[in-house]
Amino acid sequence: MSSSERDVSRRGFLRTAVGAGAVGAAVAAGGNAAAQDGGTTTVDMTDGLVFDPDEISIAPGDTVVWENVGSIGHSVTAYEEDIPGEAEYFASGGFDSEQAARDAYPDGDIGGGGTYEHTFEVEGTYEYFCIPHESAGMLGTVNVGTGGGGDGGDGGGGGGGGGPPPVPESAVSLVIGGSMALVTALGFVYFFLKYGGDYEAGE
Repeated sequence: MSSSERDVSRRGFLRTAVGAGAVGAAVAAGGNAAAQDGGTTTVDMTDGLVFDPDEISIAPGDTVVWENVGSIGHSVTAYEEDIPGEAEYFASGGFDSEQAARDAYPDGDIGGGGTYEHTFEVEGTYEYFCIPHESAGMLGTVNVGTGGGGDGGDGGGGGGGGGPPPVPESAVSLVIGGSMALVTALGFVYFFLKYGGDYEAGE
């Protein structure tokens, strides 16, 4: 192979390697874009008759999944008067009002190992409870949007105020995926430049 042919071959290889790296980074970005549409937070419902944690802060568009990690049945039922006025009412069993959920119980009961989920679109504070264990204090709060505790009285001023916001898992995955693709492409380039590139199948 002449030196000019070798140069052309190397240029073609470099273009291919860099292109492969770019494609890898694009795939990593695309794969993580969907994950950034909305996060998921899990709240356990326990045999200790508590929601754990009993107060969470999420972003609009995030989904909360309540999971019964014990054997005693529970419900997730919003206090109709204690959610933002324009927000969709939520209750396990799909009821559209607090009274309907109370009247129909045990319909809407979540048995051991069962789950219920709801996506919160409207900012504000949402108070909810477990119908059979309300009197035992099985209550919870979801703060959607800016900070926890918000405009409601003496509730949760403490928990998540200071410090930088957490880095989303999807952003970390995107950086790692892009970096790996770039390192792979550069490895090919280094190998090709160091060891020549005279890889003709039929010489």
